[in-house]
Amino acid sequence: MKLDTLLQERSGNQCELSGETENLKIYEVQPDATSNPDRIVLITEKCLAQIEKREELDAAFWEPILLSSMWSEVPGVQVLSWRMLNRFRNESWAADAIDMMYLDDEMLEYAKASGDHIGDGAVQLHKDCNGNILANGDTVTLTKDLDVKGSSLNAKIGTAVRNIRLVHDNHEQIEGKVEGQSIVILTKYVKKQA
Repeated sequence: MKLDTLLQERSGNQCELSGETENLKIYEVQPDATSNPDRIVLITEKCLAQIEKREELDAAFWEPILLSSMWSEVPGVQVLSWRMLNRFRNESWAADAIDMMYLDDEMLEYAKASGDHIGDGAVQLHKDCNGNILANGDTVTLTKDLDVKGSSLNAKIGTAVRNIRLVHDNHEQIEGKVEGQSIVILTKYVKKQA
């Protein structure tokens, strides 16, 4: 049986976390998901974006979902529920749910592989000076004259930087081209164009 057919049949063609039926995606719960269909789940785009930390976490959205999905019999759903509950562990409802949830030693080790149980669970997104979320390919405008280190280039206020790239390991920086030269720009000095 094909994987997508198996997932649709297992889930009733709905998100295995939220129960929604629109915009469903196949998600491999890492690590080592490809060899085990129990570690692959069907979820909505909204769930996926927050799991992959592409959107800010929404506790009001997740609370009813996680309090239900944590009891799933599907190992991948259990692990995702545990990971997401740990991102909200500073909220009383999530802390209580973590205390109630049981994962055997093997599943707990698998769940901890993401590192969501460490740190404060905050999602670090690239944001412009107004708090708008930036994405790869966006166009931004400089809000300040910038001297480019190691160059005689001075990027003027109002300069449009097209097709930006997010710096993966630093949410305060983006990359873009100004006058044909690739530069790194601090997000606090740019404004996203509509």
